[in-house]
Amino acid sequence: MTLLMDLSMRSSIMLLLGLALEAVLAHRSAALRHWVLATALFAAAAVVPLTLLLPAMEISMPAPNTPVPQALPAVSAVPPGGSSPGRPGKRRDAVLSFFTVVWAAGVMAGAAVTLSAIRRLIRIGSRAERVQDPLWTSTTARVAASYGLTREVVILQTGTSDLLATWGWLHPRVLLPWHATDWQEDRIHAVLCHELAHIKRHDWLVQTGAEWLRTVCWFNPLMWIVCTHLRRTSEQACDDAVLDRGVSAREYAVHLLEVARRCRPGSAWASAVPMVRPSTLERRIAAMLNPGLNRKTPSYRAIGATAVLLVAIAVPTAALRTGQTAPASLSGSVYDTSGAVLPGVALTLEDASQKKWQATTDAAGRFDFAGIQPGRYVLAASLAGFRPLGHEFELQNSRDWDRAITLQVGELRETIHVRGQRVAPRQPSQPQGAKPIRVGGNIRVPMKEVDVRPTYPPTMRDAGREGVVPLEAIIGHDGTVTFVRVLSAQVHPDFAIAAVDAVRQWKFSPTLLNGVPVEVVMTVSVRFDLAD
Repeated sequence: MTLLMDLSMRSSIMLLLGLALEAVLAHRSAALRHWVLATALFAAAAVVPLTLLLPAMEISMPAPNTPVPQALPAVSAVPPGGSSPGRPGKRRDAVLSFFTVVWAAGVMAGAAVTLSAIRRLIRIGSRAERVQDPLWTSTTARVAASYGLTREVVILQTGTSDLLATWGWLHPRVLLPWHATDWQEDRIHAVLCHELAHIKRHDWLVQTGAEWLRTVCWFNPLMWIVCTHLRRTSEQACDDAVLDRGVSAREYAVHLLEVARRCRPGSAWASAVPMVRPSTLERRIAAMLNPGLNRKTPSYRAIGATAVLLVAIAVPTAALRTGQTAPASLSGSVYDTSGAVLPGVALTLEDASQKKWQATTDAAGRFDFAGIQPGRYVLAASLAGFRPLGHEFELQNSRDWDRAITLQVGELRETIHVRGQRVAPRQPSQPQGAKPIRVGGNIRVPMKEVDVRPTYPPTMRDAGREGVVPLEAIIGHDGTVTFVRVLSAQVHPDFAIAAVDAVRQWKFSPTLLNGVPVEVVMTVSVRFDLAD
């Protein structure tokens, strides 16, 4: 599981808890329910740093150790040093990369919309005029004093007809539409009671933070639900504050309807706290006309209790780690490239502290290392006739404890000494026949059928020069040498040409792996030296 999905699941636990508490507190005040949702939302955000900083509390869960089916060894086999292109791990990584790109694109799109709205508000606010009307200023001062506000509240009249909102935290501003100067005193009082209630409750800061969290977690439907409920309870809590200031419910409902008729805010004001939204207006009016609703301001005891409860759940949610118990042993099978099992393969497992375990495959090609814990290891495998394997891997998930290994056919090696007299004509040396090497896995080693000895270059003999030519040759399915290359740049061209010309003419019997001809790589070292 990726880190992003893990943190998203942990955060979702806190969001679900907040929604559940809101439902339980349905008969309590909107202010208390808003506090619960806000605390749950930011507890969900706090899970991210807490997960990275808190020590892990591990809980292990048993998991079955399912062996790889023996009827399909070729499917389970992997080449040494990595995975084949069609393995599920490769596909899973590709899918995760795709969803990471989609998530990043969604975050950038959401951030662009939010920043655009903020920029528009800043532009409109910079062009707005501060309201100096004594009726507005005196009413603002009176309402601010009733809320106990010490921050200066600036009332600005904008050139728009649909913007009535609170914006800003340390320096709050109430943005009014251009037609607000026509309002009567009772409407001014009701509107300012609502907007200054937002400022008192720090709703702009809470809602803006929620919008940015939703931008990051746009893929999580719980985040959208919580943000919607948060905005709804915020407006209801401010409506309750207006009624608590002596404004009658029916009078306030009339003012709200008239303001909604003149101001129809759209999505452009998402970064502000608008007073009227058509989508919530009916619910708010029904609530304010319901005399049985609880409109009390939550006590400090209730606020503290909900905060302590959510924090107490957030900490273990962030620290908890669950994982499957590792199987009792690391086991697997070893195959050759034809899919047949290989018995007698010597394996060595080494951990980061250089502790080593030894094992040998049985007649069915199976091996077993007992008591291997999660971590990073290096597995080495060797068998005569095959290339040695060195594979580093990490044991983490339960499926990692069953391995499938494929050994490649090994290389043939031959060293040839070409000796010549310094002045006298070259005495041909006796040809050496290729010696078969001992291999396993039902390999028939190629035998050299045609041997051509390299000729000492006369120019090099006359110049008294000696040298060694390292070559790599490929013996094809029919036993002919299909490819030869020089492995070192520090070789005189005359020596290289002589060695390559000779090796190209060699012919071998086909190399058979389980009765099937295969190519094999051969390393040849041709030494040219002069006898005194």
